[in-house]
Amino acid sequence: MLVNARSAALSDVGRRRTVNEDAHLIRDDLGLYVVADGMGGHASGEVASREAVDTVLDMVARGRASLERVAGGDLGEEAVRAAVRTLESAVQAATYMVYAIAQNEPARQGMGTTVSALLLAGRLGVTAQVGDSRIYLVRGGTASRLTEDHTLVAWQIQQGILSPEEAATSPHKNVITRAVGSRDYVQVDTRVLDISPGDAFLLCTDGLHGYLDDGEIAPIVALGPDAAVRRFVAMANERGGRDNITAVVVALS
Repeated sequence: MLVNARSAALSDVGRRRTVNEDAHLIRDDLGLYVVADGMGGHASGEVASREAVDTVLDMVARGRASLERVAGGDLGEEAVRAAVRTLESAVQAATYMVYAIAQNEPARQGMGTTVSALLLAGRLGVTAQVGDSRIYLVRGGTASRLTEDHTLVAWQIQQGILSPEEAATSPHKNVITRAVGSRDYVQVDTRVLDISPGDAFLLCTDGLHGYLDDGEIAPIVALGPDAAVRRFVAMANERGGRDNITAVVVALS
């Protein structure tokens, strides 16, 4: 059975910043959803995130044939691999694009962005991850995180150097270990999952998930995409709004 997607997105500058360096994309027709959190001075973060999102969209649209194959019911290994490669290659193309812009414009050198992307095709979902924005799956009233943060403290937790409690107050908790555009290549984490009617997804930048407990996500997502994104942004601002805030909610039926 095919699933239908309905989505909403909202981005806010927050209470402490003057420029919104986040970017996002919702395309129900392509089954493509992206959030990106840019970094770099002189508005470079804003450029990096927008260029990355635009490039991912362009590349996925070019690879639409591989997605239609999966959407049509072909879940063979070759077809699934091609769909994953389409999204992964799109993020790699964004990496090269942002890096090339920075090399050609000295004032923008060092800019980069996170990218968290979700691609839905038929009964298959694919995620691609670079950085510390996040994608959550909400199923059966419970939210589970599909992505791993590429940060120094996440690595320190994995290695047993820090406890989660110590990581929460670490002065290095915003240090990202992977970004789109800081070099001409980046390792992209991908994941494949089966999707079903009733599933929902939250994609968000750290300006939101930094204020959220996982247990708060599902009840808000249950409000529906439009109401949920408004509530998520309001909650982040109510709790401090120290960073730009972006939320994308996708509901499947």
